[in-house]
Amino acid sequence: MAVCMDVKGQNVTFVLVNILMTWTEAQSYCRANHTDLASVRNMAENQQVQDLVPARGIVWIGLYRDSWKWSDGRKYSFSHWSASEPNNVDGNELCVVAYFDNFGRWEDWRCEDKRPFICYKLLKVVSKQVIKVSLQYMGSDLNLNNEAVQNDMLVKIKQQMKTQGLDDNIQLSWRKQPDGKVFHKEQKDEL
Repeated sequence: MAVCMDVKGQNVTFVLVNILMTWTEAQSYCRANHTDLASVRNMAENQQVQDLVPARGIVWIGLYRDSWKWSDGRKYSFSHWSASEPNNVDGNELCVVAYFDNFGRWEDWRCEDKRPFICYKLLKVVSKQVIKVSLQYMGSDLNLNNEAVQNDMLVKIKQQMKTQGLDDNIQLSWRKQPDGKVFHKEQKDEL
């Protein structure tokens, strides 16, 4: 049985998984169920991790010794090492725990040890953009305010955006005017 708790940070949620696993098992679990093992980028995030962990708790975080980088591949710039750490005892301590009997300071440990761990999950960032679309009349009787026509156009626009490298999770919709229509014929001023 897993006991999980979470706390939200800026664009990220940290989750305590209270199951004993090796660092590699914990990494696999986090990648399958969340995003990855926790990457702690600053003191505020270290505090958020500490808020999840019971007193004197020791948990895996995502830092490991391969020129010191995070499980998600990012290089680390913030650190919170205990005194005389990392020490790599016997050349075997390649993974990192946050130790909350020592103010959440980090220590390198053997990756084969089994500990609870902290995962993170990226929060969805939602932004809204309004784009004005003008269509040129080509003598067709096509009704642009027909819902099926509008849906087909959105599918084509989304396909084009995808070929330009935009995320497939993008959601498109038409903005209806007060009269319930999306498209209006543009009136040309005659002098």
